[in-house]
Amino acid sequence: MRPQVLTIAGSDSGGGAGIQADLKTFQELGAFGTSVLTAITAQNTLGVHGIEAISTEMIIGQIDAVTDDFNITACKTGMLVDAERIEAVAKALERHRFEHVVVDPVMVAKGGASLLQENAIEALRTKLLPHATVVTPNIPEAEVLAGIKIRTESDRMKAAHSIRGLGVDVVIIKGGHTEGVEAVDLIVTESEAFQVSAPRIKTKDTHGTGCTFSAALTAELAYGKTLRQAVVDAKQFIHQAITHGLSIGQGHGPTNHWGHRLAKEEVITVDVLYETSAR
Repeated sequence: MRPQVLTIAGSDSGGGAGIQADLKTFQELGAFGTSVLTAITAQNTLGVHGIEAISTEMIIGQIDAVTDDFNITACKTGMLVDAERIEAVAKALERHRFEHVVVDPVMVAKGGASLLQENAIEALRTKLLPHATVVTPNIPEAEVLAGIKIRTESDRMKAAHSIRGLGVDVVIIKGGHTEGVEAVDLIVTESEAFQVSAPRIKTKDTHGTGCTFSAALTAELAYGKTLRQAVVDAKQFIHQAITHGLSIGQGHGPTNHWGHRLAKEEVITVDVLYETSAR
């Protein structure tokens, strides 16, 4: 049976990020995607021009309707807007206890618009992350969650352990904001740390990369893959989505969700930093 997965996120009218990117990714990977909208945005490749939040009652109603009928094995969250909606989603996650919960801590859109209110940071850290199995911040988001500046690899490791201390099982700090010929993601669990790398692609078409990666990871985990294999496959998926850009829109263009169909070569490398029974 195909895995049934859920995304709880905002709508991107431009189609490159949010609910739209998640559902496209689920479909490409053969998972059946369901969705819960938390907000509607007036958005395109040039930026976010308006945000209208969905009521908490409707958010909970959507979650309950989906879970009452579908066998959801993995769930991801994206744009959650504010503390009120984060707390509502966290309570729903506590009730439903999905096997895998991937939290993409969406804070800022590619064009710079804030997608998470300042009062929501503490709710994200204390209410939502304890229910997450995986969290996938980029460098700026990891700095906010950990409360430290990340300048070195040592800083990144320190931040990952700090974020794990908030109650999440697995921390993936993505490397898209770093320099270098490769984009290197750091993955830290209770018993291991490893990095996955892919060649960095020079392009402005990167809108929705975080949503797409976390959605791919959600689908791969729903198939029952090991964490390491799921991360590698999700990294491969987003790398091909960036590599085979669509070159549409006037700003930060969307990634190509069918890019994986155009090239099958494996470009991801894995570097194990440590493996131990406890850390």
